[in-house]
Amino acid sequence: MCLVLVCDEEDRVIARQSAPGACPYCGGMVQAADVETQWRFCFLPFCFKTKRKYYCSICSRRLVVQ
Repeated sequence: MCLVLVCDEEDRVIARQSAPGACPYCGGMVQAADVETQWRFCFLPFCFKTKRKYYCSICSRRLVVQ
């Protein structure tokens, strides 16, 4: 008998807004995106987390706050 456990992570953007600062690579405006991460275990919702991620509006690079 073989038991297969399926774990899946799904991201969904809830909102976008402009953030202060400029992209260090191209000088474009920075956007903040609120992202909801949903972990699924055997197709059932298991855990919800909301994170804020920063992106450049021109070059679309993911930026990290230090």
